[in-house]
Amino acid sequence: MGIISSFLDLFFPPKCVFCGRILNKADDDWCDNCTESLPFAENHGYQDGEVFDFCVSPLYYIGVVRRSILRYKFRGAYHYAPVFAKLLAECVREAFADQPSSMGYDIVSWVPLSAKRKQKRGYDQAMLLAVGAALRLDEAAVETLQKSRNVGAQSELGDKTERNQNIVGAYTASDPATVKDKRVLLIDDIITTGSTLDECAKVLLDAGAAGVVCATLARGQ
Repeated sequence: MGIISSFLDLFFPPKCVFCGRILNKADDDWCDNCTESLPFAENHGYQDGEVFDFCVSPLYYIGVVRRSILRYKFRGAYHYAPVFAKLLAECVREAFADQPSSMGYDIVSWVPLSAKRKQKRGYDQAMLLAVGAALRLDEAAVETLQKSRNVGAQSELGDKTERNQNIVGAYTASDPATVKDKRVLLIDDIITTGSTLDECAKVLLDAGAAGVVCATLARGQ
């Protein structure tokens, strides 16, 4: 296995998921330059929700982070998921260590794509993040939601009112018994206005969840 890995590294050297530089053996998942310059969010990117309790995020959605996430979502760079999941899990572990147990979580889940969009993209980027982060948190990611209605991209809309209206009724609970009386950690790639997470949280609470907290890879500044 070591010989195969060395052979692949020779012809397909690992690159930094953020800037694309070839990694040195001493680098850990991303290059030294990005380690020093990545826009890490202050206070774990803590953001209150209207329906969900709060959301944490390790990074701001700007610069190389924004470009990297766009490659991950729209250009087939699903192999970024393990690195992103590591960042996300570390943020969750540190942020929740400061929270009272009543604000913790019982299960890990994600904001799903519609079947149409998943088929077109070939993968669900939030699911990959949730599965990878859950493994690092010694948990298992569980499907709790389905996107039953394909809607226009939230990123193409303006203020929170427009985004709220666009997303209403788009999600349904997969199995209410799964979330009944449980606190759900809901994972997504980006949070801006929080409209999508609020709508998902509403569906989960209506299905019997005790509460919803969220984590995303990045947040708007």
